[in-house]
Amino acid sequence: MKAIIHEGEQGVNGLQYKHHYIGQQDKPPKKGQVKIKLKTAGLNHRDLFLMAARSKQDAPFILGSDGAGIIEEIGEGVTGLSKGTEVIINPTLGWDKTDEVPVVPEILGGPTDGTFAEYVIIPEQNAVAKPGYLSWEEAGALSLSALTAYRALFTRGTLQAGQHVLIPGIGGGVATFAALMASAIGAKVTVTSRSEAKRKQALELPITKVIDSNSHWHDELQDEPVDLILDSIGPATFNQYFDVLKPNGKIVMFGASSGDDITIPARAIFFPQIQLMGTSMGSHEEFVAMLQFMEQHKIHPIVDSVYSLEDTTLAFQRMERSEQLGNIVLKIS
Repeated sequence: MKAIIHEGEQGVNGLQYKHHYIGQQDKPPKKGQVKIKLKTAGLNHRDLFLMAARSKQDAPFILGSDGAGIIEEIGEGVTGLSKGTEVIINPTLGWDKTDEVPVVPEILGGPTDGTFAEYVIIPEQNAVAKPGYLSWEEAGALSLSALTAYRALFTRGTLQAGQHVLIPGIGGGVATFAALMASAIGAKVTVTSRSEAKRKQALELPITKVIDSNSHWHDELQDEPVDLILDSIGPATFNQYFDVLKPNGKIVMFGASSGDDITIPARAIFFPQIQLMGTSMGSHEEFVAMLQFMEQHKIHPIVDSVYSLEDTTLAFQRMERSEQLGNIVLKIS
């Protein structure tokens, strides 16, 4: 089996392409499982975080949470799926009901083997029929980012048509999906970026306003304060949020790319009655609702670039340099 494994070194340098890798994915599926021959897979920043945290003593494993392909085998007891079905993978394992939030969501591709290989074996409930309007490249890079964006916007942020959402740091998959989804329901969308090139690219999206991350946000948005902020950055931008939020506004946090330690100005929270909440990934119920939402609005994922499985290291180097706008895809078969 062709696969990308990580072992031996921290970070991207630990990536290795194996033409004949023998692993768990080569075995038949067990009861309640399906084996999928993958067509495409998607990169996530989560993969970079996992690689950075590994040591030389860690056993090799296959990265990758997103993927789409065709069911090749079904295990005992599988009734809702059949061989030959085109599917997209829900990478959140064991979280069925939206209200039954796990302490830490379990995600495909760490510690379990993931999608950067010819095959993956998953529970049958994590394989969902691929929407026909999506290409393989679009379907393969959709799941984790789109699910995170959907839950952050609608389950946690309760965004409504006509409201104003601010998405700092446009570029990654979650931010671009959130912008497309919010625009689809008639919300106003403002995004920020330090990169002039990304600000120009963002203007091609259905976005109301694009601002420089290094500017004074209050000056830019004083006439149009925001109802909801989706925060994946943390301390580098956090204090600016209170300058642009409406009273009773919401901050939904799903990442911390600039670090974990934030100083919260208490009066800026309780006087305007700001709601601060966290979110991570999403449930099976939300995954199905997200796909239905995307199909209803015919939302196409923004595919930044496509690499072969052999060139996975180059794909991650592009992500490390923060050069992408949208999702980076691996073409597997």
